[in-house]
Amino acid sequence: MIELTVDAAGLARSRFAVPPLHEVVATLLPWGLRPAPDADPWVARARRVLRQARLPLLSELALDEGGYVPDFLSPHPSGPSPTVEEELERVRRTPPERVLGELEALRDGRPRNGLAASELPAGVQRAMARGGAHVARHATDEIRRYWELAFAPHWEAAKAALDAEVDRRASVQARHGAARLFNSPHPGIRWADGTLRVANRFRIALPVPLVVVVPSLVAPRPGVVVDPTRDGDRPPMLVYPVRDKAIAPAAPSVEMAQLLGPTRAGLIAALAQPASTSQLAARLSPATVSYHLGVLHRAGLVARARSGRSVLYRRTPEGSRLAGSR
Repeated sequence: MIELTVDAAGLARSRFAVPPLHEVVATLLPWGLRPAPDADPWVARARRVLRQARLPLLSELALDEGGYVPDFLSPHPSGPSPTVEEELERVRRTPPERVLGELEALRDGRPRNGLAASELPAGVQRAMARGGAHVARHATDEIRRYWELAFAPHWEAAKAALDAEVDRRASVQARHGAARLFNSPHPGIRWADGTLRVANRFRIALPVPLVVVVPSLVAPRPGVVVDPTRDGDRPPMLVYPVRDKAIAPAAPSVEMAQLLGPTRAGLIAALAQPASTSQLAARLSPATVSYHLGVLHRAGLVARARSGRSVLYRRTPEGSRLAGSR
């Protein structure tokens, strides 16, 4: 059991974040090799991409069993929605001594996979011999390549699902307060008497200044990422799996298509989950998606709100009733 004690001021400062590199690095953990049955298909493909794309450093850091993946590969999010380029630059600028220290921690974190506790993978040793700055640059280049091959084609849809999850939790907090917020994401997370308890095989109890909450499409169970340096600038991250995955849109009914026209009816049906204009255009392929969304917005059938650098559309209750949904 992991127990994080947060006072009222820390609770008020706690926040959500959607960091892209966390999802990337999560696939290096054992569940990236054996993703949950309900995981998005791109999660299952990521490990195959890793082994086929000649990424030697990341391949040696990926785990088949329990162990440790260096924390510098997944920076603590500096804001609610960092871009992948911002995070890659932070990886590149990791202090060399921190890089080498975390790689040295692999000696204790990987006693299995045919390696003795005192051994490091050969490629990791060669990279370390050239210094921590070289490792940081090399890791940045490999993560960027991994991202481009395995994640970039799917990230917009994945981020929309994660942003929708953040919006759901924000609604819970607005209606029921912070205690319900922390009790709602997953059965393995409980909040009571000023302490956040996370079901886990590790036993950790510590006071923290705040918590950064990170929903994930990759992680199969809740976990806590604790900064090993206890740096106050990097508070612990509470990671939990998103249970409400993206829903495949149902085809619009004949009656709705007759009433609204096929394009607008298709948009209403597709908005079972929030989506951006580009996502909707990719699904439906019409050149006039923005125009039709404007008509539906003025009619009160869809609402829109900015999320990071995108504008997400969602059905209003009137739009859902028209689509035959609850």
